[in-house]
Amino acid sequence: MLNLTRSNSKKQDLRFETYNEAVNSLAAEERRNWLLEYLRASKTITLTEAADALGVSEMTVRRDLNGLERGGIARRVRGGAVYSGPVRFQGRERSHADEKQRVAEKLLPLVPDQGVIAFDSSTTMHRLAQMLSPMGDLIVVTNGLVTFQVLQDRHEVTAILTGGAADKRSDSLIGPVATACLDGMRFTQFFASAAAVDLRACYEDTLEEAEMKRAFARSSAQIIIGVHSEKLGDNATAIAIQLNAVDILATEREPNEPELEPYRGLVREFR
Repeated sequence: MLNLTRSNSKKQDLRFETYNEAVNSLAAEERRNWLLEYLRASKTITLTEAADALGVSEMTVRRDLNGLERGGIARRVRGGAVYSGPVRFQGRERSHADEKQRVAEKLLPLVPDQGVIAFDSSTTMHRLAQMLSPMGDLIVVTNGLVTFQVLQDRHEVTAILTGGAADKRSDSLIGPVATACLDGMRFTQFFASAAAVDLRACYEDTLEEAEMKRAFARSSAQIIIGVHSEKLGDNATAIAIQLNAVDILATEREPNEPELEPYRGLVREFR
């Protein structure tokens, strides 16, 4: 009897352990799914906000994000992670809204009253487009579908949309037709953002979007990049523009802040 009781007890313990493992596995899968959806929508997440939302420790979130990174879905950065892939316009628009607004405000005085300029498909340039009120005739060429719609409503602005294939991943036009269109044009300025910027280059999340940036840059007399500061010191899938080709780099921070010191002198002007 004693041996039978012990045997039954061991079986119960084994069933309990198996049950716990199944529950823990399910909870981990649910957390990773939540993190993935959040990253797809907003591109970035911090350990603190994920831990608060999920009701777990930051250490647990860190392990989950490490798992997503091993799967090539996310890329770990200081204090959190970023999504390794293109994000729809609506998701990007919600991310770092205040910082992007400040960057757009810094760039606004650089926009001429007339001439031919170019905007990329970023949400930062979309914000800049909403601010435009030129006194003369200004032509703006863009591959951003949402930005094109905004520009059409700006008085005394002629909006031109590049040709190309619609990329639903980034709400932009891409491909050889788009780059051929840009190679046949000339711009006084190209206003753009980037997925990431390090001391070497500006990066994009897709090869196609990087090629579009290069085509814009080839046809532009001046290249102006505006990014929020959390993108600095990072990189992404593809190099779009070498940093030494950038004329002006603008962030939401003041140019004399120590955190920006490594970038000072690498571009012609820092704002």
